[in-house]
Amino acid sequence: MAKQAVLFDLDDTLLWDDRSVKEAFAATCQAAADAVGVDPAALEEAVRREARALYESYETFPFTKMIGINPFEGLWANFLEGEQDEFRKLEKLAPGYRKAAWTQGLQVLGIHDEELGAKLAEQFPAERRSRPIVYEETFRVLDALKGKYKLLLLTNGSPDLQREKLAGVPELLPYFDHIIISGEFGEGKPASAIFKHALDRLGVETDHGIMVGDKLTTDILGANTIGMTSVWINRHGATRTDEIVPAYEIKHLEELLQLLDS
Repeated sequence: MAKQAVLFDLDDTLLWDDRSVKEAFAATCQAAADAVGVDPAALEEAVRREARALYESYETFPFTKMIGINPFEGLWANFLEGEQDEFRKLEKLAPGYRKAAWTQGLQVLGIHDEELGAKLAEQFPAERRSRPIVYEETFRVLDALKGKYKLLLLTNGSPDLQREKLAGVPELLPYFDHIIISGEFGEGKPASAIFKHALDRLGVETDHGIMVGDKLTTDILGANTIGMTSVWINRHGATRTDEIVPAYEIKHLEELLQLLDS
């Protein structure tokens, strides 16, 4: 596999975002349990459900879907950057959204306490920010690739939030020749335009690049659309249909090194 450049997704490919979010929910819901005796797992489920429904009800939803910002990122993002008008709307919506998600989640469990909802809405972002978790193999893989390949980080999300995630793990940045964030580009994965832009920045042809990511519907679909080699990292043994087929599937990031050497 003669490749010149490796493009990486960030969340749940290099950073273990899912674990960070789960731990933040667990800590925040436990605080609620200590305060009013609710079941922490039931509260998390309720808040996730209420957050998703609220998020999808806003006029900004089509934009956040296109850029690739999920409801749980909205529970701790400030949306301070980004040129589009939608980011200013999100900046204004965010505090009320956070409070409503937690307050309504409590209400589902029979707890009508706006003050507690507001408190939890502030605790969750703090809990999430304190947990910048990286997969244990991330730096071993990047060390092996640095100098042999051009490396680019291609991530969906709000510019300030993605930069904040990277700032939480400052050792990550120096590995990459370029970092492209969908909220700055104006369109998110799987749009072919952002993948073409990434390759242009690197100065490599499509068949000389390889995209590595955990999401079939964004990372793999986008790479496939422009004819770039796609590698799906499937750490949790998820099943897929033949709708989106990666060129390669791996269970551990270090398998990428064997692929590139083959």
